[in-house]
Amino acid sequence: MELNAMEYFGEELNEPVSPTGQCLDNTSLCLYILAFLEFQVPIHNLPIVSLVEDAFLSIPHFTSIMVDDERGVKRWKRVEVKLEEHITEPKFTDDDDMPVTVDSYDKHFTDYISRMAMENLPQTKPLWQVHVIKYATSNAAGTLVFKFHHAIGDGYNLMGVILSSLQRADHPSLPLSFPSLKSSSSKPKKISRFILEKMSQFLSMPFTFVSDFGWSLLKSTLVEDDKTPIRSGVEAVEFQPFKLSNVTFSMDHIKEIKSNLGVTINDVITGIIFYGIRLYMQNIDYKSRVLNSTALVIANTRNIKDYQKVQDMLKTRKGSWGNHITYYHVSVPKLQDIPISNPVQFIRKAHTSIKRQKNSFAPPLITKLLRMKNKLQGPQALAKHIHGTMRKSSLLISNVAGPIEQMAWANHPIGGFFFTLSGIPQSLVITVMSYMGMLRVTTATDEELIDEKKLMWYLNSAFEIIRHESIAMENTP
Repeated sequence: MELNAMEYFGEELNEPVSPTGQCLDNTSLCLYILAFLEFQVPIHNLPIVSLVEDAFLSIPHFTSIMVDDERGVKRWKRVEVKLEEHITEPKFTDDDDMPVTVDSYDKHFTDYISRMAMENLPQTKPLWQVHVIKYATSNAAGTLVFKFHHAIGDGYNLMGVILSSLQRADHPSLPLSFPSLKSSSSKPKKISRFILEKMSQFLSMPFTFVSDFGWSLLKSTLVEDDKTPIRSGVEAVEFQPFKLSNVTFSMDHIKEIKSNLGVTINDVITGIIFYGIRLYMQNIDYKSRVLNSTALVIANTRNIKDYQKVQDMLKTRKGSWGNHITYYHVSVPKLQDIPISNPVQFIRKAHTSIKRQKNSFAPPLITKLLRMKNKLQGPQALAKHIHGTMRKSSLLISNVAGPIEQMAWANHPIGGFFFTLSGIPQSLVITVMSYMGMLRVTTATDEELIDEKKLMWYLNSAFEIIRHESIAMENTP
C-alpha cells in the first residue's frame, strides 16, 4: 500500500528534521543536488506537470517545509504544493540579430545553470524545483534539471525517486536495473595471501587508526591544503560563478583497466581523476606538482546491496531515507612521489588509500564525533565544522551508480543522466555517474580560477594513457 505524506507524519507537524538535515540548511552551509536528464527527442509535449505530481507529491519531504516548533526544534510541516511555483521554463534570447545556434544555446544553458544553482530556495515552499530547458544543446534535444535541497535527502534517495518514476525505454513493464553497489576486485586471491593480508591489517590496525584519525582531525581543524591551480584558498568560493563540464568514458574500458590491474572500479576512477588533475596543475604552474592537495570523498553509510523504491525507504521512520553519508580524506599523489612516466601508480596509490580508509575505524569514529558535536553544540556548530573541512581541502568527489538500461519518461528516451552539487566551498567539485554502459565525470569549476576545457582535456588524456599502460602491462610476459 502506498504511503502518503499525512500517513507518514501522522499529523501536520510532527517529524523532526534530522541533525544532518539541519546542518545542511543554515547560514554556514547550504547544499543542493542538481540532477540532469538529457532527452534524445524534443520535450515540448512532455506532460511535465502530471509527471512531477506523480513522481514527487507522494514523498513527504517534497510536500513539507522546515519550521521551528514552540521549543525551537525544527520539524517538517506539510503544506499545500502549488506545482506551478516549482516548475520553471526559462527563455533564452540573444541581444543581437545574429542567428541562434546550438553553441549559443550551450552558453545560455551554462550561464543559466550557474545562476540558478547559486540561488537559495525560499523556505516558505518545499525545497525543490524542476527547470524545463526546451532548447536543443550539443548534448540533448531538451533537458530537465532537478534542484533538490540536500536536506531532503542524498544521492541514494534521488536514485530511488528515479527508480520509482522512470521506465526502461526498451521494455517499460520491466524494472530498471543497477550495477552492484558493492565493489570488489576481479582477481581471486590465494588463501595464504588472503590470510597474510588479514594478519597484516590486524597488526597494523592500531597505528593505522591513530594515524588516520589524527590526520582527519588535523585536516578538519588546523591543516589546510596549499594554494594551487585548483584551490584559491579564498573565502566564500561557493558563491562564485561556476562552469559545468563533462567527459565520458566507456565502462567496458574502465572494467578492462580494473581487471588488468586487479583493483576496483572506484580505484580506477579515482586514479584517473588524480592523474589528470596533477597533469593539469603542472601545466598551469610547474611548482604545484609538489604541493599538497587533498580530495574529500563522499561515501554512503547504508548497509544495503541495491537501490530501494521510494515507498520502501519510507516504510519506517528510521529507514533509508535521509542523508546517510560520511566523508574521508584521500591525498592526491604528488608528481614528485610518482613519476609522470608511471601513471598506473596513481591507480595503485588510490587503491591503497581507499582500501586503508575502508578498513580503518577512523571514518566511523569521525562520524560519531560529528554526531556528538551536533548534540553538544548544535547544527550551526556542526555546519561550520563541515564547511571548514571542505574549504581546507582541494576538491570533493561523489560517485553514484545509475541505471544499466536506457530510461524514458512518458515515452521520451533519455540519452544522458548526470548530477552535480552546489554550495560546496571548493573551486573544484567532481561527480561521477554510470549510465547505459558509460561513465560520466562532471566537473563544477570556479570559472575565474580553473580552465575547465583544459582540465577536461587532461582528464581524458589521463584515461587514455592509463588504459594504454594497463594493456601493455597485461601483454607483457
